[in-house]
Formats: sequence, C-alpha cells, structure tokens
Amino acid sequence: MDSAGQDINLNSPNKGLLSDSMTDVPVDTAVAAQTPAVEGLTEAEEEELRAELAKVEEEIVTLRQVLAAKERHCGELKRKLGLSALEGLKQNLSRSWRDVQVSTAYMKTSEKLGEWNEKVTQSDLYKKTQETFSQAGQKTSAALSTVGSAISRKLGDMRWDAIAAALWDTCFGHLSRAVGPSVLPLV
Repeated sequence: MDSAGQDINLNSPNKGLLSDSMTDVPVDTAVAAQTPAVEGLTEAEEEELRAELAKVEEEIVTLRQVLAAKERHCGELKRKLGLSALEGLKQNLSRSWRDVQVSTAYMKTSEKLGEWNEKVTQSDLYKKTQETFSQAGQKTSAALSTVGSAISRKLGDMRWDAIAAALWDTCFGHLSRAVGPSVLPLV
C-alpha cells in the first residue's frame, strides 16, 4: 500500500490503512483559477497565496505519511516488547486517573466532601443512629448465638441418640435374639 493512502485517525482500529475512497484530495488549481479572487488582491498576490497553499497541502500529506510510518514503527516496537493494546489502555487510564486526582476540581470536591463527612459524623443524629444500630447488632448477634447453640445442642443430642441406639443394637441385639428380650435391661 502506498503511503498516500494512510489513515491519520489515531482512534481508528485500522491505523495506517485507508480504503481507496478515503484519500486526500488536493485543491484543483484549474478550478481554483476560475474562482474569482478576493477583492483587494492583485494577481501576483493571489498566485503567491495559491503557491503557498499548494506547498502547505504537500507538507500536510508528507507529515501524514511520516506519522503513519512512525505509528507502524511504534506498533512493531510494542509487539517486540510484548506490550499489548490492553496494556496501553491500562497505562492511559492510570495516567488519566492521576491527572484527575491532581486536578483543582477533584481536590476542591474531595476537600468539600471531607468537610461534609466531618460535620455529619459529629452530629448528634448520626451518633444516636450509630449507637442504635450498634445496640441492634449486638442484640441480634446474641440472639443468633443462642439459637445456634440450641440447634447445635439438639443436633448433638440426636446424634448421640442414634449412636447409642446403634451401639445398643450391636452389643445386645445378638444376645436378645439368643435369650429373648425379657432378660435384657430396658434403656
């Protein structure tokens, strides 16, 4: 692909690639010559301005070509270093977040929020609400602990009942079948 068809959009996923329909179109000097000159310009001044315009447009095309070549080279270097687009995005976000944090607006907002937080946490209403929630939490914790202990105790009792029955059956089951149930003690 020739460098005249390079994409200069830095946000484009196809950096450096342009379709054939998207190329720079220089000013047609034949059409421009037919356009009436701005009043007050002599033909010499107009010709000088047109020459300068052509030169600037040519420089723009050259700069776009150089930029596209530099972007390709940058991409190759990143690929060789193992840097991905995601890594670049993370670095950009990190840098942007640091910029926000040192901005005057962020600092003023943070300071104001700190003042409001101080006022709220020092208010009587906040302290009463905090104390109420703290007491409610302690009471809830004690109630759950009591319920948990009761459930645990009941499960333990049930488990021991099952273990005792199995042990009784194992130890005395054969004997009761042999001599009869009337000889064995009742539990």
